[in-house]
Amino acid sequence: MANNTPPLAFLLSTIFLLLLSGVSSGRLISDGVHDGSLAPPLLLRLNNPFRSSDTCDQTYDFLPCTTTVLGNLFLIIVYGYLMFFAAMNLSNGSELLLAILGPGIVGGLLLPILGALPDAMLILVSGLSGTTETAQSQVSVGMGLLAGSTVMLLTVIWGTCVVVGKCDLQDSIAKDGEDTKGFSLTGSGVSTDIWTSYAAMIMAVSVIPFLVVQIPQLMNSTSAKRLAVLIALVVSFSLLISYCVYQVFQPWIQRRKLAYAKHKHIISGILRHLKKSALGRLLADDGTPNKEVIDKLFKKIDVSGDGQISATEMRALIIGIQFNDFNVDVDDAVDKVMNDFDTSLDSKNVPSVESKIDQLEFFVGISKWLNEAKCTGPSSVQAGPHTIKYLDNFHQQTKKEHDVLGDHSDEIVEGVENPKWTTFKAVLLLLLGTVIAAAFADPLVDAVDNFSDATSIPSFFISFIALPLATNSSESVTAIIFSSRKRQRSASLTFSELYGAATMNNLLCLSVFLALVYIRGLTWDFSAEVLVILIVCIVMGVFGSFRTTFPLWTSFVAFLLYPFSLALVYVLDYVLGWS
Repeated sequence: MANNTPPLAFLLSTIFLLLLSGVSSGRLISDGVHDGSLAPPLLLRLNNPFRSSDTCDQTYDFLPCTTTVLGNLFLIIVYGYLMFFAAMNLSNGSELLLAILGPGIVGGLLLPILGALPDAMLILVSGLSGTTETAQSQVSVGMGLLAGSTVMLLTVIWGTCVVVGKCDLQDSIAKDGEDTKGFSLTGSGVSTDIWTSYAAMIMAVSVIPFLVVQIPQLMNSTSAKRLAVLIALVVSFSLLISYCVYQVFQPWIQRRKLAYAKHKHIISGILRHLKKSALGRLLADDGTPNKEVIDKLFKKIDVSGDGQISATEMRALIIGIQFNDFNVDVDDAVDKVMNDFDTSLDSKNVPSVESKIDQLEFFVGISKWLNEAKCTGPSSVQAGPHTIKYLDNFHQQTKKEHDVLGDHSDEIVEGVENPKWTTFKAVLLLLLGTVIAAAFADPLVDAVDNFSDATSIPSFFISFIALPLATNSSESVTAIIFSSRKRQRSASLTFSELYGAATMNNLLCLSVFLALVYIRGLTWDFSAEVLVILIVCIVMGVFGSFRTTFPLWTSFVAFLLYPFSLALVYVLDYVLGWS
């Protein structure tokens, strides 16, 4: 759940911007009145000889405005907190709705869109205000927010989650709840499941629209710029729809793959147990299944002595194995194992007949399992008829596959009390967050633009540093809290949400931005900003795509990317003159 305290980091960042501006601008405080007809707020009427002669326009014709540094700083803090409050309500409402309706449509479609809604609102209003010239001036606020949100999530927040979530690494896997190695750069870190890697891959793919829109810039073709914006818009929107569809079906795919991995691990556990119980080797000298030993095992399991293994007898076998690696649904395991062995399909052909395994079916089934074990893992080449070590390797391999997929069965899912009231509360929070975000996005953009005029700091840098702290504070705090639980499950959830938020920025927010540029006929001239997004997304996307364990040293790579991004934009735009 999101933190309900004001975003202190947002306040500190705005103070930093004030210091960055310097008092040499000579414009600190004015009376805050655009036409002299209204009494200004007390804070904006502070007497100061360095008063600007510029004028400003009140948003909605009644909200205060000012042309001074401190005045606009105050407005940025106020409106920024309101945007943080909106994001917090959207986050809280989304979590309540998810608890009621579960993943799928809500978790895959609605929640990612709602999470990106404050950013999308700010980007939208940054290009809708006033004339084309005004929109062209303010649209850099939207680009700064888009780049800043993505970069902050994948650098500062990502790195912080690694630091607070680190556990001891053993065999390249983080051990849940164990943190005894301190700040060892290679001995501690976090582990995630394979679905988190998929999320990182998707995030890396989501930068394609940025590449498309930059093609005319690379070719220095003015005539093709507008067409490139349109093509990039179509590509971005298509990828957005595809991503939402994938998110809707992903829980079902995840459950299917996890069930298969768990079944393989149960098979490996049964084989290991039978190996210990066998009066001889399971494999003959020629490497084929030893029928004599397997037949003895069959008779040992067939407690009733009727020449068939029943579901009850198979259940006793599975319970006796004691799977300590994870929680086993015994009934489900029995059904799957019986289906593997019962090739005669007696129970399916005659529903009233109980499924049973005869001696031949048992031999065929065990033989199939042994062949699968020999073909799995790095030991398959060395495995011979005189060694059974590959069964242990097969068991470790299946356990690793299970762990990488991420088993959520140890999480207690409690029913929601009073679902009607919870639903009403969720909808109310979502509506409140949406209304606040829509109402105060425009005043915040105006305040940032006016602050930029008063300090001569480019609005891009103001929105890059300050605005993401307002719009992403709630999900950032939630991510850090989750990662501090020091479990693979919580780490997987944390990093998946960070990758998902970056993906929605690259698709939904970019689609809004491209639509504004195309419809209003604005000039696309953000090569440096796009390059920053590409570098950060590709570097972190490669990190996340090919790794499921992140040692502590990876957090410093993420941290360094943030100042590198700011410096790169400054050098390209204001030293080399890209814009």
